[in-house]
Amino acid sequence: MLPIPAEELNGSGTLGPYWTFYRAVVAEQLSRWLPGRPSVVLDLSGGRGRWSSQAAKAGHKVIEVVDFRRAVEGQPQLRDADRVRQVRADDLAFLPDGCVDAVVAEERALSIELMAESAMEDVVRVLRPGGRALVCVDSLVLGMAILAEQNYWAHLRQTGEVMLVPWPDGSITRCFSSGQLRELLTGAGLEVEWVRPRTVLSPSTVDHVLATDTRALTWLVRTELDAHPNDDDTVGIHLVASAVKKETR
Repeated sequence: MLPIPAEELNGSGTLGPYWTFYRAVVAEQLSRWLPGRPSVVLDLSGGRGRWSSQAAKAGHKVIEVVDFRRAVEGQPQLRDADRVRQVRADDLAFLPDGCVDAVVAEERALSIELMAESAMEDVVRVLRPGGRALVCVDSLVLGMAILAEQNYWAHLRQTGEVMLVPWPDGSITRCFSSGQLRELLTGAGLEVEWVRPRTVLSPSTVDHVLATDTRALTWLVRTELDAHPNDDDTVGIHLVASAVKKETR
């Protein structure tokens, strides 16, 4: 997959069909991943409401954390209000140990949080034994693409070090290899189930297929999720991982 220009990453560029496909992949992946029974889900995805609403519609009670330093871009729809509790906070100190069944950290939440190790330790603390976490981060592919666009050629070498990448808007993102993402999760005390690129189909492929047949979206999403390119961090702008907190004996 070719790197996507930085101006496209918020869905504001010309890759409309690709972002439609991308969001459909995220929604279907979350649907497959969520617990099969009614559970308590902690959503750390930034308060945009999309994924917390999906979890609520699936019958779960959701605690949606909104960083008080960031503007809220969306609110849970009224019909989900009884299942979604929105909390403005910059950490999880308000939650007791082992109180949630699942944690969703979409929207690059742990790449925006530069002290990701500390954040993951807090996630593990609030997870009950047997609980699971779904985490999405920026990949090294994305980080190198952004550096190349800014002509930071001297920085374009992969090392074992943490990659912090400045965005044109002045923000900083932390980019991960699949190995670094595994280390982040296992270091916090989780057992990794899988790590994979969020998408491997290129924008040009998606655009071509959807231009031929707009009804092909479901087929494209199924094709993406049924492929298993685990630990391949040479493609895709984001990596996604699932991990579980071991049961205590």
